[in-house]
Amino acid sequence: MKVLVTGGCGFLGSHVCEFYAKRGDEVISFDTMTRHELIRNPYSADEARMYNYNFLKSLNVECIKGDVRNLEVLLDYSKDVSYIVHTAAQPTMTIGLENYDLDFSTNVIGTYNVLQTALKHKIPVATCASIHIYSNNLNQCLIEKPSRYHCEPVSFDEKLTTLDGVITPLHASKMTGDIYTRMFIDSYKLKAASFRLSGIYGTRQFGGEDHGWVANFAIRAFMNIALKIFHNGKQVRDIIAAPDVARAFHAFYKYQEPGVYNIGGGPNNSLSLIECIEIIKNLLNKDLIIENAGERFGDLYYFVCNIDKASEKLLWKPQIFPNEGIEMLLNWIKENIYLFSISS
Repeated sequence: MKVLVTGGCGFLGSHVCEFYAKRGDEVISFDTMTRHELIRNPYSADEARMYNYNFLKSLNVECIKGDVRNLEVLLDYSKDVSYIVHTAAQPTMTIGLENYDLDFSTNVIGTYNVLQTALKHKIPVATCASIHIYSNNLNQCLIEKPSRYHCEPVSFDEKLTTLDGVITPLHASKMTGDIYTRMFIDSYKLKAASFRLSGIYGTRQFGGEDHGWVANFAIRAFMNIALKIFHNGKQVRDIIAAPDVARAFHAFYKYQEPGVYNIGGGPNNSLSLIECIEIIKNLLNKDLIIENAGERFGDLYYFVCNIDKASEKLLWKPQIFPNEGIEMLLNWIKENIYLFSISS
């Protein structure tokens, strides 16, 4: 089997590449090697950008510097692959607001090109949407508890209304990619899935304030840098470890049931920012520096995935719980502490 992973040198993409490489499959990472979100972090973006590349090379993954916005190049490198996993993205709400051209071209044109490529080569494809396509009007329905928000129902399935709240460029581009995936399924019978992903975390994630909040908290806690909390810290997500997402991608390839899927940790893996900080504090056995950073435009204060559809159609469910996954992340940070020295 041969798999092409767009964004393969990114956080999630590297875990998908690792999953298939360790199965003995032939793997191509197709990545622009850009640093848009990394340069906003307080540590070296250059070393962070090359870390996953070098890791993949050690697994004999073929690393191609390529852009999903270039259809001809994408078609050429995917002409003999069995499956495309599309993780390349502009993933942050803040960068989307600052550079909507980048957000549109990457998340819309890039995803459209990937879908065209899969159709031309007659191969299955999985794309990445986000739970941010759902309505942030949910913020009006929450009950505030001491350490987290509560909502009824506790979790939401794929039938929940989308985009009837505040819309940012990221909301619009991720929803458009999701719609085009469904269009290729309905109109051209493409074996495709759109994964509406929740809070992904894990090793090799260089999280910052814009994206990757669990890793951002873990890195800052380890480095004794203040953890910045937006809103009140009671926001809730069902976090999911990257290896579990990689397994979900393979479950789609195995069963090839087209459609949209909520892919998250589910209610058993939900926690608030405050609760995540408490886990990190206990694992490191030290007090942490916390700062309030005010509000963030367009934020969704609560979302927990109902993952019944993925469980029933793909026979998939997450296996890594937050305490275990966060401890693995902290151990990786400790082993690679040189990556997180404060850059000038």
